[in-house]
Amino acid sequence: MLLSGETNRKVAGIDVSYQIVTLVISRDGQMGKAREFKNTPQGHAALINCLRKAQVSRVCLEATGLYHLDLALEDAGFAVMVINPKAAKRFAEAMQSRTKTDAVDAAVLAEFAHRMPFQPWQRPDALALAIRACARRIAALNKLQTQTKNQLHAAQQTAMTPDFLIAALQCSIEHFDAQIEHLRRQVLDLIAANEKLQESLELLISVTGIAAASAIQLLGELLVLPEDMSAKQGVAMTGLDPRAQQSGTSVNKKPRWSKAGNRYLRIALYMPTLSASRHDPKVRAYYHHLIDTRGLKKIQAVCAVMRKLLLAIPAMLKNRRPFDSSRFYSPAETTA
Repeated sequence: MLLSGETNRKVAGIDVSYQIVTLVISRDGQMGKAREFKNTPQGHAALINCLRKAQVSRVCLEATGLYHLDLALEDAGFAVMVINPKAAKRFAEAMQSRTKTDAVDAAVLAEFAHRMPFQPWQRPDALALAIRACARRIAALNKLQTQTKNQLHAAQQTAMTPDFLIAALQCSIEHFDAQIEHLRRQVLDLIAANEKLQESLELLISVTGIAAASAIQLLGELLVLPEDMSAKQGVAMTGLDPRAQQSGTSVNKKPRWSKAGNRYLRIALYMPTLSASRHDPKVRAYYHHLIDTRGLKKIQAVCAVMRKLLLAIPAMLKNRRPFDSSRFYSPAETTA
């Protein structure tokens, strides 16, 4: 979508991989030749110099694999748009792109920046980024620990497993435990040094089912969201919004959760939701209302409770008030 008076506008698409950054510059839809830069501070400097010489006004990247290039671009004064990888994929399909290379991906991003409404990326606070990085590392360690525990359980089911292998698996589990505990202490220290963040942590813990571990994971994702994002936008960003599947008279399936969003936030909210659905009277009443009255399956009811919690948490943090389960659900409610 071009605005009136925007002529000779230059935009750029940048595809970022582990070692190489691929740049394509578009002038009013005419694609230039792809150029490659090393994904290093020196390569970023050369890329920024190229963008300045070409007088590029806007830059588009995907939300994955940025390696802090988005921060470097914004520091250099460029307007940056960071899009969901699924949006880039669907856009490429709509453009009938038949090949996938770094150069083609960069050109698709440049075309996206040229044709679609520009939504500037809002840079998160440095402390928020640090907390998110630690929270995601903890999530990765938890996943590795669970995998190792499963391997240990399988190994213990047969007498053929050598004792030293059992010991090695147990050592790995202990190592993951120590790393997770160390990172959690470090993150809690970071949070405690900031009065507002400490208050936010305590407010999250006021929700039944959310303890310090879950609160760290939730804060890591919530802190980097734009301040002007509405609660419903947050739900959609997390992938907890219902997606209808209806076409003509032959396709009319029940709506399902889109799951097109931040999986870290969904994972962080899942176990607290299960706990709240068991131990908080109001949340439990809502959960059973969804199953008994609305006819939802158990997993659907869990997702619906997650969605309602995700609507309540931002309001709770904004108003700086502890969680009040009496406002979560009333038997008089007829809608989810």
